[in-house]
Amino acid sequence: MTLLSTLLAFAVAIGVLVVFHELGHYSVARVCGVKVLRFSVGFGRPLLKWTSGPDKTEWTLCALPLGGYVRMLDERDPSQAVSPEDRPRAFNRQPVAKRIAIVAAGPVANFLLAIVLYTGLNLAGVTEPVARLAAPDAGTVAARAGLAGGELITGVRERVDGGDLGEAAPVRSWEDLRWKLVDPLLAGERVTLVVRAPGGTSEYSIDAGGVPLDATGEDDFMQRLGLVPSARVKVGSLLPGGAAEKADLRVGDEVTALDGHPLASAKALVDAVHAHAGRPLTLTIKRDGALRDVTLVPVADAADAGAPVGKIGAALASQMEMVTVRYGPVDAVSKGTQRTWDVTAFSLKMLGKMVIGQASLKNLSGPVTIADYAGRSARLGLDYFIAFLALVSISLGVLNLLPIPVLDGGYLLYYAVEAITGRAVSERWQSALQRIGLLCILLLSAVALFNDLSKLLR
Repeated sequence: MTLLSTLLAFAVAIGVLVVFHELGHYSVARVCGVKVLRFSVGFGRPLLKWTSGPDKTEWTLCALPLGGYVRMLDERDPSQAVSPEDRPRAFNRQPVAKRIAIVAAGPVANFLLAIVLYTGLNLAGVTEPVARLAAPDAGTVAARAGLAGGELITGVRERVDGGDLGEAAPVRSWEDLRWKLVDPLLAGERVTLVVRAPGGTSEYSIDAGGVPLDATGEDDFMQRLGLVPSARVKVGSLLPGGAAEKADLRVGDEVTALDGHPLASAKALVDAVHAHAGRPLTLTIKRDGALRDVTLVPVADAADAGAPVGKIGAALASQMEMVTVRYGPVDAVSKGTQRTWDVTAFSLKMLGKMVIGQASLKNLSGPVTIADYAGRSARLGLDYFIAFLALVSISLGVLNLLPIPVLDGGYLLYYAVEAITGRAVSERWQSALQRIGLLCILLLSAVALFNDLSKLLR
């Protein structure tokens, strides 16, 4: 069932994104007076086909759904018989400005779709974790800055021209915090976090450039900085006759402290239990709004070889503090546009760093990873799936704008040369560059597929 839902979510995602991309090309081609012969979603054998419109445009749904295309009237295509009356409507006869507009319309449609999706999410409201910190691991950037856990991050200050700190940009959620740290991370800059804690408001300087850019897919830069959202640790289930049940722990109890010290995370409790085999451990729990101390003795697991490992016979559940982030109509559009720009800029910067070797090619993902995330986001809920669609739509737009022959960006490069020199790039040069571009795409696809398979094997 999980595989089926993943494949279905992937098909819906790719279908929506391809349709919008090709509708961009199609719509602008029609506005420019170019005759469109075929609008295809997918490649290969047509599964569904019909014609409509004054030009009898053929609409097809094909067997291989990884892409699509719009076929326009073009005298350079030997398979087309162009009648004299149709020649003015051929793509190759259009002024270079119109050709640029038609080709650029596909990626632009993807960016516009992302803005619409993000705007819709901003209007409806998105439930996200609160930007409250868990205790950072020792040695991380956050720990060295003096953060102890429990602080609520309310703003981020960045350096502006001249080196002075600018006004604090407000932080409304954990996701908001992530995006405010992306640019400083890529630029290797320091930022100042404005936090609110029981003792009042404080500021902490964070070296956002002090973590590696190479991601393995198993963590992210926030974790490597030591910035992890706090979560309440609760008892999820109990093993009959276990140390936890004997000590009168109950399902739903919230563990707030360990031997008198505030509990940093579920992992901290697990580590303490493992290290206290045969020795008493005092937990402070919250039950029905009241605090109480419970002392228990973790039992050594006889199945473990070597040093004894303590077990208490309880499963833990982490529950994050959540907040619903919602904006009015004007702010929703503004924030949606800003998020689309931020993701686009981040994608281009990461691609640039991969080209010059400052970031690992492991950051490239292929269809297997995309399908996996499509399924996961769909199972989490509609808002997560819409956010996933927006993200992949931007990625598709960025990819198609790369100046690689066979992609939209490659054709835009040809037309830019033509606009500057007044002469079209020769067919011979275009043919040679197309082969190079195809080789580049195949190599990138191979790397992305290798990364996908490596993640599956891990």
